[in-house]
Amino acid sequence: MKRYLRLGVNIDHVATIRNARGGWHPDPVRAARLAAQSGADGITAHLREDRRHISDEDIRRLSDEIDLPLNLEMAATQEMRDIALRHRPHATCIVPERREERTTEGGLDVAGNREHLRPIVTALGEAGIRVSLFVEPDPRQLDAALGIGAPVVELHTGAYCDAQGPRRLAELGRIRAAAAHAEAIGLECHAGHGLSYETVAAVAAVPTIVELNIGHFLIGEAIFGGLESAIKRMRAAMDQARAAAGGERSA
Repeated sequence: MKRYLRLGVNIDHVATIRNARGGWHPDPVRAARLAAQSGADGITAHLREDRRHISDEDIRRLSDEIDLPLNLEMAATQEMRDIALRHRPHATCIVPERREERTTEGGLDVAGNREHLRPIVTALGEAGIRVSLFVEPDPRQLDAALGIGAPVVELHTGAYCDAQGPRRLAELGRIRAAAAHAEAIGLECHAGHGLSYETVAAVAAVPTIVELNIGHFLIGEAIFGGLESAIKRMRAAMDQARAAAGGERSA
């Protein structure tokens, strides 16, 4: 099946650099505008409970000033639900969150937290917000996501990106199988976390994945060659992999 592969650019770590010194520079909203010019299909931003990078004001400005769809990553808390309902982003991605972690580690345990997650998913969906759940490539978690009414899942690709040799191939197999299962049960399938130029092609080639969300690697590469160049190179790598697998570049 031919299917366009969207690229969501996560601009969190532009805010990380800004917050290291304070003030307004570099501006994540400026980064979002540049991403839009460079081939991104959407902007992703994670408003953490401790506000370590993206701020409430960043979310307001991204909602008001950026034309691309905004994907708000958020913890499953009442505070974040209320913020999402106030700003009405195009989409939310509910992720696990622990204050002591450096970055999101692993996927949600949807199967073990159905009753906590269900009312949040329902409230966001009723407000017209497309809800995604960030999960491990595990059919049990996908079945649980469907069961609580989430229309989208995002597969955690961190274990695949961190692995080497046969282990990486095994992790890629899990991603492929989970993406196929997602489509079979009627879920839209996204993927992300840790993807780089080296690791993106194999995931982009999976035909049942329709969106990749990539951030930290792109912001790191931007230090050496500019954000526009980094995004365009990633976009090209995704397109080449999807074309080779039988997909197409036209939206």
